[in-house]
Amino acid sequence: MQDFRQLQVWQKSHAIVLAIYQATQAFPPSEMYGLTNQLRRSSTSIPTNIAEGCGRGSDAGFVRFLHFAVGSANEVEYQLLLAHDIGYLNQAVYQQLNQQTAEIKRMLIGLLKTLKINSS
Repeated sequence: MQDFRQLQVWQKSHAIVLAIYQATQAFPPSEMYGLTNQLRRSSTSIPTNIAEGCGRGSDAGFVRFLHFAVGSANEVEYQLLLAHDIGYLNQAVYQQLNQQTAEIKRMLIGLLKTLKINSS
């Protein structure tokens, strides 16, 4: 497998982790072990799973971890919506982060399709 840092989807998912860490700094201290932690963990899981999948040595192993990354991206989408709906994220920040998450999901799904076609 290739170096995960060379994958554009990993680069974009790493960037959203950094943005989410920055955005959640403004969350109330009472959320440190709640939504702040959940959002940070689920966003971090996306590039982590991409990196781990790259190290698996087979397309089948990589595909498995890409599916985990898609699941984590779905978690991020919901947690961003929740953070917005309870007033922790303003509309502009929510829209930006949500658009980035949707783009990452599209890229992951595209990569999954490519890997499945190539392994057929």
